[in-house]
Amino acid sequence: MDILETIIAYKRVDVLKRKAMRPLAELENSPAFLRNTLSLKNSLLDETKTGIIAEYKRQSPSKGIINDKANVVTVTTAYTKNGASGLSVLTDEKFFGGCTDDLMKARVNQIPILRKDFIVEEYQIAEAKAMGADVILLIAACLTPAEVKQLAAYAKSLNLEVLLELHAEEELEHICDDTEIVGINNRNLKTFEVDIERSLRMAEKIPAGKIKVAESGISSVDNINLFKQHGFLGFLIGENFMKEENPGEAFREFVKKLKK
Repeated sequence: MDILETIIAYKRVDVLKRKAMRPLAELENSPAFLRNTLSLKNSLLDETKTGIIAEYKRQSPSKGIINDKANVVTVTTAYTKNGASGLSVLTDEKFFGGCTDDLMKARVNQIPILRKDFIVEEYQIAEAKAMGADVILLIAACLTPAEVKQLAAYAKSLNLEVLLELHAEEELEHICDDTEIVGINNRNLKTFEVDIERSLRMAEKIPAGKIKVAESGISSVDNINLFKQHGFLGFLIGENFMKEENPGEAFREFVKKLKK
């Protein structure tokens, strides 16, 4: 199995355990389940904002430990203060060192938050709502088009938005009415190689009216300007900031260059 298949196989077992520990009815009765969600779509359409979805990520299967010292509240607050359009918080523990608590702590910020995880069933979407998330990630590589449609509809019923992540042209068929934000991962999830040119070619085939987000491998203002020229409004960046001792300061300096 490649790394994505390994993660998904583990995730299906893990979700069963989580369901047993905390039933759906309990999630639905949590305080965060009743909060009004914030719109990432509106934030990305706001031309006064940076378009950057700034990510808090401790580690990854390809890079190992990236930053296991930076405090989630300190980092996400700095991201918010310095112009992020949204936050992305990893909640996968085994492979990315994240946890539910990270997202709940990041919720002190009044900004759209994406639950970054490998979602394979509706229960995880209810979990995201109960954590205080505003957006969920659906990864086309581990779901069928029918599953994306079902999960996206359920998310919409909870007033959660969906970021649909693609990384190959054959996944374009996963796009549906309820996936208004479409991300193209510059990193191949099976090999972890980054290919920005492939993403730019794919972008031309995304239906009009969808908000395009570039994900992974973005390390410079030039990268962002190139993506903007191809119609991208959002830019999910994590490692570029998290690899620094002070991610919030790294983000602030990046935004200063972006605004020049």
